[in-house]
Amino acid sequence: MNMRGFLFSTIFLSLQFAAFSQVLFSTTKYDFGNIQSFEPRYVDIILFNKGDKQEWLLSVKKPREVVYIPSNQFIEKDSSIYLRLQVNPKTKGKFSYRVEIYTSDRNEPEIVKLNGTLNGVDESSSDIFTTCPSFGERPGGKNPYGFDLTVITIDKETREPLSKSDVTLIQSGQPIWTKFTDRKGKITEEASLGFSYFYARHEGYYPAEEGAYINFKRNQLVLELEKDPTADTEIIAEIPKNDEVIEEEEEFIIEIGEPLEDLSEKKDTAFIKELEVPESMSSLEDDNFDDELFDAINVVFVLDVSSSMNKGDKMELMQYSLYQLTDMLRSQDRMGMVTYASKAKVVLEPTSGADKSKIKEQVSALDAGGYTSGGLGIKLGIKQANKGFIEGGVNHVIIITDGEFNRNSSDYRKAVRKAKRKGIHLSVVGIKIKPISEENMKKAAKTGGGHYVPIHELSDAKNNLKQEIRVLTYKF
Repeated sequence: MNMRGFLFSTIFLSLQFAAFSQVLFSTTKYDFGNIQSFEPRYVDIILFNKGDKQEWLLSVKKPREVVYIPSNQFIEKDSSIYLRLQVNPKTKGKFSYRVEIYTSDRNEPEIVKLNGTLNGVDESSSDIFTTCPSFGERPGGKNPYGFDLTVITIDKETREPLSKSDVTLIQSGQPIWTKFTDRKGKITEEASLGFSYFYARHEGYYPAEEGAYINFKRNQLVLELEKDPTADTEIIAEIPKNDEVIEEEEEFIIEIGEPLEDLSEKKDTAFIKELEVPESMSSLEDDNFDDELFDAINVVFVLDVSSSMNKGDKMELMQYSLYQLTDMLRSQDRMGMVTYASKAKVVLEPTSGADKSKIKEQVSALDAGGYTSGGLGIKLGIKQANKGFIEGGVNHVIIITDGEFNRNSSDYRKAVRKAKRKGIHLSVVGIKIKPISEENMKKAAKTGGGHYVPIHELSDAKNNLKQEIRVLTYKF
């Protein structure tokens, strides 16, 4: 073979192999810009495995001035890992590094280029240039995945900024912070990379909520609030007074004590009507779960963690609803969790409602990826409900999903009917389900002797699942 033929074959094979690469890199170039010696000098590269088998991070070849740490060596299918690369330039001025990253899905490395300019070296803190990166540390003791996030609230019609709007950031189903915007309608606050949910309020406007993936580059979000025509005034939410006069240029951001307190007031009346809440129960406070009024419950959640749950804000809504329910549970109650995607597995054995930290830890750890195998999940959930069965109490399996059961689901109805005869019933929670799938979910819930519970927004996540549990256990 002549040289031209050899080169052609080499290029052809390289292109052909690249087409079959299963591990995707979030970026292959990163410009640190102009940085000071005390500033963070690392970047997190996300390696996502889109294939149908496990892959590995094999090795990283890099210059001496670059150090690295991976979050894991193994990359499960439909999952990802982080590779943190940190640059340690010895002298000030421009720097440029080439890093070769080898993964098991390809013969050739993925090349990542790191560029930037270091503006001086701080001799008194030169140890930061020899310290290896860590996922548990960040300059100033801050979150290692943290960065400055800017949130702006505006009037949807006029596009004018709205000062003193309060905004809550939710991640993994938990409120992280709630802040007021400044005079420019802006909040700049630390946040962690990943999918996040935002909820904003302003006097005289409808609340606005939005889910978005945020990171070091996607670090600004604009929330558009629509005026409420029924509002009597356009008075801005009142801010606690301070004895000192606030200068015009000063940013005004304060925390508020009870984030999202108005969500309980916004109820899904159509759902409540369909749920057929007893009249005697409707007169009770929504957080009333007293022993003398409600039976003990053994509830096992069968959670859809397939890849489709990663789209939009579905995982956030599911996790938030589970946190709300966990706070309501009593010591006599039990809660278990089964997840299903390509496989079904138990992530939480039936656990006392008194052990809230253990339950919340598992809720926080939920992650989506894989195909949907709902039938296997339901069967495993029923087994767990049998395991935690409470004599004289309510025993229930609740599926939380964003759609139909796609694989291994043809025979789940037989298992559901059998469980029903033994006193274990089934309900379905639909996360942003389309109308065509919603009907199928209602049929599944009817087969199990339970209810269909819709969740489309944050107020539904706060109220509807708790309402379902209260109706199921109400004694009168």
